[in-house]
Amino acid sequence: MGGVEYVNLGRTGLRVSRVCLGMMSYGCHESREWALDEAAAEPIVRRAAESGITFFDTADVYNGGESEVLTGRLLRRLFGMREEYVVATKVHGQTMPGENGRGLSRKHVLASIDASLERLDLDYVDLYQIHRFDSRTPIEETMEALHDVVRAGKARYIGASSMFAWQLAKAQHVADLGGEHRPGDRRAVLVLREPRRHLAVDVRGDRVAAARDGAVVPLVAPPGPRSTPFSGGPGLLSSRRRTRWPA
Repeated sequence: MGGVEYVNLGRTGLRVSRVCLGMMSYGCHESREWALDEAAAEPIVRRAAESGITFFDTADVYNGGESEVLTGRLLRRLFGMREEYVVATKVHGQTMPGENGRGLSRKHVLASIDASLERLDLDYVDLYQIHRFDSRTPIEETMEALHDVVRAGKARYIGASSMFAWQLAKAQHVADLGGEHRPGDRRAVLVLREPRRHLAVDVRGDRVAAARDGAVVPLVAPPGPRSTPFSGGPGLLSSRRRTRWPA
């Protein structure tokens, strides 16, 4: 896999490889028997790094947190300096006991970023993402908490994963009213990550076709926030990819 392209992350100056390696499959845990241990994962991540990939995505719920542990350890080993690679992680799922051990409340967001940084053994993450929309928590509270995470230096940018268009629009509107970090702001970017059930992406990564929530596509078009579609290239690294998904 040669000739990796580099692009800006949304409307920021942060440069990332156009291909991002998802780390959900790495880090052994009873919740996912198919996840690879460190010995099996290292050759894959090493190949990605040697090929020029600098963008790596994980989440606090992946494999009981073991994905974050392994991600941090491997990237420190494979890269010379922290500034050479970009790490994204996510918050929402049940990672702590009790009623406040999940969701996007201020309590859980602030506790979760600290726990993620401890597992990753990093001082900050580059992109901190809402993993799902939390209907139990006022979006105003969530956006304020994310704003404080960035201001505290624990994340450089904020993002969102698997949202419907109206949910993303609501988050943008609330951030505008409150002055928080928002989509397209120079201080931060809200990058919408859409799953395969919403988007079909061609192998070149330069065209996106709506499969379900078509309203998302114009919402993430320039000059707004950007989309980083996932599950866009199964089999790409193993050379098994022959045809693109139908739109």
